[in-house]
Amino acid sequence: MQRSVTDQLQRTIVVPKSPRRIISLVPSQTELLFDLGLDAEIIGLTKFCVHPIAKFAERTKVGGTKKLNIELIRSLEPDLIIGNREENDQAQVELLMEEYPVWMSDICNLDDAMQAISAIGALVDREPEAAYLNHLIHAGFSDLRTLALQQGIDKKAAYLIWNKPFMFAGRNTFIDDLMTTIGLTNVVREKRYPVVSMEELAARQPELLFLSSEPYPFKEKDLEEMQLVLPGVKVMLVDGEMFSWYGSRLVKAVQYFFQFQKEL
Repeated sequence: MQRSVTDQLQRTIVVPKSPRRIISLVPSQTELLFDLGLDAEIIGLTKFCVHPIAKFAERTKVGGTKKLNIELIRSLEPDLIIGNREENDQAQVELLMEEYPVWMSDICNLDDAMQAISAIGALVDREPEAAYLNHLIHAGFSDLRTLALQQGIDKKAAYLIWNKPFMFAGRNTFIDDLMTTIGLTNVVREKRYPVVSMEELAARQPELLFLSSEPYPFKEKDLEEMQLVLPGVKVMLVDGEMFSWYGSRLVKAVQYFFQFQKEL
């Protein structure tokens, strides 16, 4: 039995009522599928879909998020592919759309993420499990917002995702929305992921600079170098998965941000 569903790109696709051969092209959504209770149904994932690690080791790797092995995907004969507008290559995804049901997420904020969790839960016949995850996420982040107000957290910050050139998370990104939720004002107001020099950044007078663990793996030596360049700014290494993974990882992110707010 098949049914029509609408993805977050507002595309209508026809999918099996209970998909049995799923390929996930996005790490955070792969983790979500496993946390929803799927196992045998997930036949392929990317080399970056490392959580949970035991499941990752058992599955066929279909390439990277932006460099998929199309022929390998074809050989797996999926009945559903789940991707994301930002994280996957448009040309490759459009090619797959010609041959398979491809459900795409498009996520810029926490509400989008929760809508995607609900939609994916319905897509794979795990609606109660998805609803419970969203309950935990909604309650947790509501508490984080309240705590930010009660503690008067109101700091200017910047979030660095890449090194040389220096690329930051700007407006219309999931990272920016989470920063706002926990009481921070992003000084990088350009849209998406602009390149900003250290001189330009200093002029915006951030109080905090976050160095993410992904996609560029910033280390302690990078922190020390940045601290020399920006002596009046508190530079911190942060967990990129907690700031940018928009699936079930958000449940774990709540506790991370409670501790994070204490450090601020």
